[in-house]
Amino acid sequence: MNMTKRKIKLVIHYDGSRYYGWAAQPGRPTIQGAIQEAFEALCGQGIEVVGSSRTDAGVHALGQVAHADLTGCPVPTANLQKALNNLLPGEIAVAGVEEVHESFDAIRSTLSKEYRYTIYTDMIRPVLEIHRCWHYPYKLDMEAMRQAAERLIGTHDFKSFASAGDQRQSSVRTVNRCEVIGEGPRLFVDVQADGFLYNMVRNIVGTLVEVGRGRWKPERIEAILDARDRAAAGPIAPAGGLCLMRIFY
Repeated sequence: MNMTKRKIKLVIHYDGSRYYGWAAQPGRPTIQGAIQEAFEALCGQGIEVVGSSRTDAGVHALGQVAHADLTGCPVPTANLQKALNNLLPGEIAVAGVEEVHESFDAIRSTLSKEYRYTIYTDMIRPVLEIHRCWHYPYKLDMEAMRQAAERLIGTHDFKSFASAGDQRQSSVRTVNRCEVIGEGPRLFVDVQADGFLYNMVRNIVGTLVEVGRGRWKPERIEAILDARDRAAAGPIAPAGGLCLMRIFY
């Protein structure tokens, strides 16, 4: 048997609508679980696929990155992408496979991540993309939202934007970009940061919508950050509108 060791880097796209998030869970469909099952079928052994971001149930990705350590797998690296895609369900696709140095780690090597959240503001719901956006059929003040988003850029304590389940020791993060973009009835919130707390982007979006609908002024962002209290920020936005766009290494 070929016992050659390889470390593989994968770029993965998925529609997370019917999945219980990235992380494998017994008896539940997950993205990690589906990819690990495909690897086991190909390589004849259990293989752990380590993802950079543990996206939640219903969240999507166009740029998830993962690594896997392969020992004795008979499939050449050049054939892995096609072989995996032949076994994966239709909502999951491996967009890239490459062999990397053994020091690469999908989690620890990450420099920053970028997410996009999509809000659809037309009165008629977009039935063909209803699981990939937040249908919010009301007018939003985009300029006020932009002003609020700019106040989140920089290094801050984002504890007010972390859901209760976040157990990280530090809630300080650096947001490099937080931008609100309008394209017809669609409104995109793009956030890039060196790391994210649990549900941080969805809580940011929920807060920006409170500003956009006129409940809060953009200046309230400073008070929300200073409070370091989840109750100070807006409601969490639905999972379906969130997409992991890119991991930077």
